[in-house]
Amino acid sequence: MRALLIAPAGTVTELDLPEAGERSAIRDHVGSTEAVDQGLYHPHALLHVHGNGQSIGLDSNLTAWALASAWRGMPLYPVHGPVVVTGRTQDGETSSLDDELAAHVHAVAQTVRETREAWQARPPTSNETAVRELLAYVARDVSAHR
Repeated sequence: MRALLIAPAGTVTELDLPEAGERSAIRDHVGSTEAVDQGLYHPHALLHVHGNGQSIGLDSNLTAWALASAWRGMPLYPVHGPVVVTGRTQDGETSSLDDELAAHVHAVAQTVRETREAWQARPPTSNETAVRELLAYVARDVSAHR
C-alpha cells in the first residue's frame, strides 16, 4: 500500500505498507507504541500522527502542518513528529495514496523547503506574515496539482 512519510525536517519518503498490518507499520513510522491519531483534512487522504507528539517533545512538522492547512483551506493547529500520509476509502478506511495526492505532498514539501531558505535571507516581519505567506504558496501548489 503506497504511503508517504513526512519527517519533521521536511523530507518525504515513499513507503510501501503491508496490506495486512498497516496500522502496526504506521505506528512504527510515527514512533508510537499506542494508537495513532488520524487527521482527515482531505476527503481522499488520512494523516496519521503521534497522538502525544507535542506533549512528549517531538519536533514540529511544518510540512505536514502546511499540507493539512492547505487541504482544509485555513491555518490549523501545529503538528508534531513524523506523519504518514495514506489514501482513504469512501468508508474511511486506510488505502493506497494516489498519484495526485502524492504530488500535493511532494510539491508542498519542496515549497516549504524553498520558503524556509528564502526566509534566511529575508525573514518575515511577523509570525502571522509568515503563516499567510507560506499558506498562500502551498494553496497554489495544491490547486496546481488537481
